[in-house]
Amino acid sequence: MSDESGVAVARIALDGEMTIYRAADLKASVLDALRKTQVLEIDLSGITELDTAGLQVLMLAKTTANAHQRELRLVKHSPAVVEILEMLDLGAFFGDALLIHA
Repeated sequence: MSDESGVAVARIALDGEMTIYRAADLKASVLDALRKTQVLEIDLSGITELDTAGLQVLMLAKTTANAHQRELRLVKHSPAVVEILEMLDLGAFFGDALLIHA
């Protein structure tokens, strides 16, 4: 898949709980996917629960992408994700529009 500028974009979809119980596995998966592409989109439409450990995985991915001149996009935010990002006022940190997938 490519974006409007022709840059190759990889996409992964996360689902279920993004909590402390899965954070280590999710961290490895997300960082591995980020290493393999210049632009990574993470589809969050399937996330049913997000806690601080899951949020830390997303924040680490964003800072890692920035440090390596890569782009991370969060897309199709589930209601659980939107709730946490709005509660903690982190929309600007990620720089993505907070849109819930219909």
